[in-house]
Amino acid sequence: MKISDFQTKDVINIVDGRKLGQISDLELDLRQGRIDSIVVPNYSRFFGLFGGGTDVVIPWRNIVKIGTDVVLVRIDDAKVYRTEEDDVVVR
Repeated sequence: MKISDFQTKDVINIVDGRKLGQISDLELDLRQGRIDSIVVPNYSRFFGLFGGGTDVVIPWRNIVKIGTDVVLVRIDDAKVYRTEEDDVVVR
């Protein structure tokens, strides 16, 4: 699968049924040669223009299923964010 195909899929949290958005980026583990996590922009901001600039960072182990149209993830704790200011993942 190409990254561009991966980015067009909606990300759905199976815990609460919420649509989190679409994948904007991937974090890679270059030593192991695998995807470490997926990044979904937090669009609770007004069209992404205003707000704190946070992203939802979902570890690869939390992906339940990759379908033709959606990526199902399990996030029990919704506090999986990275801010643009410090670029730190809080889990």
